[in-house]
Amino acid sequence: MTRPRMIRQRASRHRMNQHSMNRQNQNRHNMNRRRPRGALVLLIVLATAAAALGACSGSAGTDPDDPGRGGGTLRILAGSELRDLDGLLDDFRRQTGIQVTLEYTGTLDAVDRITAGTTDADAAWLASDRYLRLALGDAPDRSRTIVDRATTMMSPVVLGVRSDLARRFGWVDNKVVTWADVARKVATGEFTFAMTSPSSSNSGFSALVGVAAALAGTSDALTLDDIHPVALTSFFAGQVLTAGSSGWLTDAFVRSATPIGGMINYESEILALNAGALRDDPLTIIYPRDGVITADYPLQLLHADAAHRGAYDRLVSWLRTPDVQRRIATTTYRRPATPGVRLDPAPWPAPELPAQLPFPATSEIADHLLAAYQDEYRRPSHAIFVLDVSPSMRGERLELLRSTLRELAGTGTSTGRGTGTDDTLEQRFARFRERERVTLITFSGTVHDTLEFTVNDPQPGSADLTAISAAADGLTLGSGTAIYSALEAAYRYVADSAAAPADGVAPLTSIVLMTDGENNQGTTADAFHSSYLALPDAARSVRTFTVVFGDARVDEMRTIADWTGGAMFDARTSSLSEAFREIRGYQ
Repeated sequence: MTRPRMIRQRASRHRMNQHSMNRQNQNRHNMNRRRPRGALVLLIVLATAAAALGACSGSAGTDPDDPGRGGGTLRILAGSELRDLDGLLDDFRRQTGIQVTLEYTGTLDAVDRITAGTTDADAAWLASDRYLRLALGDAPDRSRTIVDRATTMMSPVVLGVRSDLARRFGWVDNKVVTWADVARKVATGEFTFAMTSPSSSNSGFSALVGVAAALAGTSDALTLDDIHPVALTSFFAGQVLTAGSSGWLTDAFVRSATPIGGMINYESEILALNAGALRDDPLTIIYPRDGVITADYPLQLLHADAAHRGAYDRLVSWLRTPDVQRRIATTTYRRPATPGVRLDPAPWPAPELPAQLPFPATSEIADHLLAAYQDEYRRPSHAIFVLDVSPSMRGERLELLRSTLRELAGTGTSTGRGTGTDDTLEQRFARFRERERVTLITFSGTVHDTLEFTVNDPQPGSADLTAISAAADGLTLGSGTAIYSALEAAYRYVADSAAAPADGVAPLTSIVLMTDGENNQGTTADAFHSSYLALPDAARSVRTFTVVFGDARVDEMRTIADWTGGAMFDARTSSLSEAFREIRGYQ
């Protein structure tokens, strides 16, 4: 399964320039040989020397079907944050002849594919394999799924706080701050924070598990009896920004129209942000005294055959050499995994890893935390879908849109509970959530219907979700395409909703714009942009995630995402369903 590709224009990735530290001119084996006594001996010696040189240099002419001896490809299912290692892996290829290809995916998708045996990857390289190990459990065939693992680098999930707030709270150079202290500042309304979605990103999942363990006050593996829903609901009421990836979260944090007090993220992301966009006013990093959960980026071998075993061993050995470990630390701010490799103390406030919090004892507890976070702990969400029903959507495209909405409602034929292997973790956690408001705004040459729903019962087949599916089935076509008129209507709707939030709690609101064409009627792009800039801060902080579908104009969709601080997703390279599921991590 190919994941949808999110295209984003980022002002800066906040990374230091990659240093070119290619390890070239490998030492050749000097062979002290006696003078051969015969032609046969000479041939044997020369053949042996040539084989040794070939194995050492990984030069052309090695067996392409044996990547462990140079040449070949090692295919890896990888977390999206590992994009910053592309240059490093290019150097590995040049030195060994082994091509490492990374297929980027989310944690839950990777877990689904590895446990179901539906991936053709040779290895997996995620920020953490804790959830995967829980999912695999003690199954008798586990040894055939994960053959080997090796830690490659480390980054704890910590809290970055605006410097003015850190000083006011007395948290600067304070080593006794706890997660309970943070929770108290959230409860008084003094502190808000950004965090990735636990069902889409390991940093968010680690934060959820860590905060649950810290507030439970347990040093043992987390159990259901340890979880305190009231305390967790109070804590996550402070989350005002979510995201499907850690890197995108840092960009959105900087660009936010309304100031956010802090961010829970990888230490490496916060250090990179402090060295880049926030260099003049860096975040204060808090390492809570009661502990955190650290990503150790294990490289896991999925196949036991000799060829891939050799390539895997060479990559692990290379990554863990002191030179490469120092390069990783310098360019990505992740900590070395090889003992004895010391950090440059300048960027890291804490030279030693903080205390580690316990993880759930079973996958059932982890799944319970994920579901409870979505339905109970976090702020309610408000998902506004602006949907193109112009004539070009006729036929298969309209049916794909209908089936995608039915899937999010859990009423599609391939995604309902109890449907076997089609009911994946990723699909389950992408569905509409309890307390979620769902608004469908349809348009063609003019804006048509605005349909509102509230999900009180998130179980597939409930009356709430059936109503959304019925609305999807009832979508009808119009004429023309008025993209910017529809967006203006969506933002007017947002402004009215923000003025009177339900229960006094502002939901996590987002707009999803899906079109398969280009604007040819109604408001122009410039007129929309002017009206957007004139919105109140609360409405302007709502991001639009655009979905390129069919013949949509990529430049238009990218510009809209850039203007509103959102992101563009390309449904042409995968499917509309996959694009919508990935967007759910940002809602």
